[in-house]
Amino acid sequence: MRNARTARLSKLYHTAKMLRPEQVLYRIYYRFAKIKPFTATGISKNTSFDLANPPRWSSSRITGDGQFDFMGSKAPIDWSNNTLPKIWLYNLHYLDHLGSRQENPPALLETDLVNSWIHANPPFNGCGWEPYTLSLRIVNLIKWFQLQPQLDPRWLESLAMQSHALSQQIEYHILANHLFVNGKALVFAGSFMLGDQAESWLKTGLKILDGEIKEQFLADGAHYELSPMYHASLLWDMCDLMNLALNTPISTLKSRVIEWQKVVERGIIWLRSMQHPDGGIPFFNDSAFGIAPTLRDIESYAGLLGCQPPAEIIGASSVSAKCHSESGYAEIDFGKGSKALLNFAQIAPDYQPGHTHADTLSFELSIFCQRVFVNSGTSQYGEDSERHRQRSTAAHNTVEIDGENSSEVWAGFRVARRAHVSLNTFESSGGSVRIRCSHDGYKRLKGRNLHTREWTASMNTLQISDIVTGTFEKSIARFHIHPDATVTKNDRNLMITLASGDVVSVSILGAARITIADTTWHPEFGKSVPNQCIVAELSSDTLMTSVTW
Repeated sequence: MRNARTARLSKLYHTAKMLRPEQVLYRIYYRFAKIKPFTATGISKNTSFDLANPPRWSSSRITGDGQFDFMGSKAPIDWSNNTLPKIWLYNLHYLDHLGSRQENPPALLETDLVNSWIHANPPFNGCGWEPYTLSLRIVNLIKWFQLQPQLDPRWLESLAMQSHALSQQIEYHILANHLFVNGKALVFAGSFMLGDQAESWLKTGLKILDGEIKEQFLADGAHYELSPMYHASLLWDMCDLMNLALNTPISTLKSRVIEWQKVVERGIIWLRSMQHPDGGIPFFNDSAFGIAPTLRDIESYAGLLGCQPPAEIIGASSVSAKCHSESGYAEIDFGKGSKALLNFAQIAPDYQPGHTHADTLSFELSIFCQRVFVNSGTSQYGEDSERHRQRSTAAHNTVEIDGENSSEVWAGFRVARRAHVSLNTFESSGGSVRIRCSHDGYKRLKGRNLHTREWTASMNTLQISDIVTGTFEKSIARFHIHPDATVTKNDRNLMITLASGDVVSVSILGAARITIADTTWHPEFGKSVPNQCIVAELSSDTLMTSVTW
């Protein structure tokens, strides 16, 4: 019991010491603060507010019989349904489905849905009045209001009340993408409505965005939380802001168009590089399909706004690589639909790594447009053992030492002691690529271990060299296989048969034991798919893995 308590205190210390002072102060402040009374006196709609009709996208939908469908679970509309995961309930309150693409219109009219939310959710009770939920719903409501021939006064009054509630609990204690969407929602609210309060919301929202856009979008285009899923979501947000600035005649918005356009363009270029040949994101950190718009969706929106960067010219078929040094990712392009995506990213941001996994020096690989090596993905949020397992080093294509994670992920969204990564070599020339990185995440262990991984690529070949310094009882490299592929083993050689019938050969040297384990892949929230994993236990300090096709 004492050891468990000591370990928890250690994790708390190493987590808390990375927080910014304002996070601590606002956490204390919000524990006691109450939302001030508010009346919508003097609030009216800004008749000059306008948006180009954006592409319709949503991660959820209302079924034909009026049920809410998300994470593979359907249930009647119940704004306080606590029988399903909290993230399911949050997504119900976002009202994302007001802007969704639906093949069959639901029986529940959108007007009835909005009225139902207002009637069933009086201020300021329930998760629908939490700041992140408010932020997403405010923007969704404004987009929908803009399309209505008439604006019910109750809708405007509710929108003003929600905007006031958000302004009273801006997430300075969380920061990162939460603060960004707070700022975005206040800008939308302050642009859609007129009045002294609306002017204050617009001013506050722009002040937040001016600081957060500069900090959150890195020089190479990536969003600084280093999750391809959240990157795509924040890019969509940036397109919304561009849409607003281009179409609503407010000078403070117009003055930011050039800066925001550059962010969108750089972000699209980064996301293009980090796509698998099948057009989907890799699973680094918290990432899953269906939660954020796809690259195709984002490019369609950016094209509508005139800020889509030109398509890249496809070069020769020789092997090449791109290094995204600020975000810590790389792409190796083998041509013919074969591509490796590598992760040598730091744990970031330091003060809010809530969406981080212990996946340092992991990678994914597609061959002939089919995913072969995959990280395990994300099927849920929360604080249970399955969430912890999905964030663990063992759930990713990298090396685990003595059963420990490369970074101390814990409690669902926290990280204590972290791996620090060095990019030692990046060479790409003459049709070959060599990338060498190391991290010190295991220095906290008794053996003071350092993990170095080198990827060497040439035509139709990827070699992975793992070196572990220091003593250890057990060091394991894992290679998770996509569910559509199957693995067979013959001594130290393994054959991976793809769905197309193509065969990939895997040779491993330096392993005391090689096994094929049954595990699960999590491509969507609420979804687990059986797959296989190659497990190689190092016999010494070096493991050599060669993949050929």
